[in-house]
Amino acid sequence: MRIGALSRATGVSQRLLRYYEEQDLLRPTRLPNGYREYAESDIAAVRHIRALLAAGLPSAVIARVLGCVHDEGEQLIPSSCPGMVDHLRREHVRISEAIARLQSSQQALGGLLDAALRHSRESRESRDG
Repeated sequence: MRIGALSRATGVSQRLLRYYEEQDLLRPTRLPNGYREYAESDIAAVRHIRALLAAGLPSAVIARVLGCVHDEGEQLIPSSCPGMVDHLRREHVRISEAIARLQSSQQALGGLLDAALRHSRESRESRDG
């Protein structure tokens, strides 16, 4: 199938499908006229890519683990490929650390917002009072 058909079948834009190819996540064959030719299995591959991206994995990690996942109904199931658990653990730690940094930023921003609101309220009260 051509890129337009894959785009319609997956709901993923042609531009994004080309990006997946650039990232070595999809490997369509090239026809003599230069057109990309995708296999039926690429529909599932795009679904897997989208699920792994939604889990927070960067494309470099997805390229390494993409062949290690399969569908079981609506669920994406990892196979026991060498290094799969290590990749997932590293990414879990990376995301946990990012969440901790964001929570710290959120608390600091909340403190600044509270102080700004107090200052604004005090300024109004001193002007009006």
